[in-house]
Amino acid sequence: MEKKNVLVMFGGRSVEHEVSVITGLQVVENIDKEKYNVIPLFITKQGEWYTGDVLLDIKNYRDLNELLKKANRVYIEPIPNNPYLKFYPEKGLFKRTKDPIRIDVVFPALHGTHGEDGTIQGLLELCNIPYVGSGVLGSAVGMDKIIMKDIFKANGIPIVNYTWFLRKDYINDSEKVLKHIEEKLKYPMFVKPANLGSSIGISKAKNREELINAIEIAINYDRKVIVEEAVNNPMEINCSVIGFDNDYQASVLEQPVSWQEFLSFEDKYLRGNKNSGMKSAERRIPAPIEDAKASEIKELAIKVFKCLDCSGISRIDFLVEKDTMKIYVNEINTMPGSISFYLWEPTGIKFKDLIDKLIGYAILKNEEHNKNIYVFDTPLLKKASSGVKGGKI
Repeated sequence: MEKKNVLVMFGGRSVEHEVSVITGLQVVENIDKEKYNVIPLFITKQGEWYTGDVLLDIKNYRDLNELLKKANRVYIEPIPNNPYLKFYPEKGLFKRTKDPIRIDVVFPALHGTHGEDGTIQGLLELCNIPYVGSGVLGSAVGMDKIIMKDIFKANGIPIVNYTWFLRKDYINDSEKVLKHIEEKLKYPMFVKPANLGSSIGISKAKNREELINAIEIAINYDRKVIVEEAVNNPMEINCSVIGFDNDYQASVLEQPVSWQEFLSFEDKYLRGNKNSGMKSAERRIPAPIEDAKASEIKELAIKVFKCLDCSGISRIDFLVEKDTMKIYVNEINTMPGSISFYLWEPTGIKFKDLIDKLIGYAILKNEEHNKNIYVFDTPLLKKASSGVKGGKI
């Protein structure tokens, strides 16, 4: 059986750029090399695309300028059924353009904006290239915490009380925004940029002074800011879901153990040594929670995954009030915000097998999309051409 070429994309124009590099190289390291040829694609913070074997060693990223000199700049044309990674012409005399590389599947390991938010998914849809993870809709909604919460609310999914505002409204009349928040919510609160992950820009506020400080941080990262009531004496519980089109499976549950009241960016990615990334954070797997409550959480996780029309893999984060054991859905992290391989290992699915499953879902989803009719020929323009005057029908 011929190997498939898998393009693993990482880096990107995002504040989560470095995290994405780690995720991408983890995928490269653990993919089944007997079934797939790996093509690394590194996107710089300026948005330039590069490929080359030099990108496979994380040590090379210590000197980015030197790394990029040894890599090759590439691009994809947004043309359907032309799935090739193309090289820019080399500079100088007698230089030739390298042959394009066929792409069978894309594994986008791009965290945050311009990768996790539906933008790269849109490009790949235009190209009709199979890709791992949720589509444009699921990715975009999963990224925007405000739209996400609105959809959860409409579907009867339990969430905390929340409100939101625009950056320009706060800049124009901060007192009005503060008053609105305090009328809607009770302290303590969490203030978050609407479209960001990895706990960047998130702060907890116990009073108005802290609320002002939290807002001043959040508005630097997004034009929309969401404010949520904190759960009393909460326990964090996370659950991963894989699948596509009603074929869903929930993982074991985990309880992250943070050093602070919530996991900061440093907790998630910088406290580990050689095992950088979320796996290095302290956690209890399986979570210390009774079976009935665990089943309830897993059912909710699948409901969230389904109502946002997600596919591939996502991690759904919950908050459980310890005193009442009431469950709240906090958010969904679509691919690649969380591959969550450590939640599948206890079920017997190794990282390599998980990647294989996700590639399978990507191909299946693409096959389903290609069953749709996208072109419909009509005589409308021929008929209209005889009746057009001054560009109007």
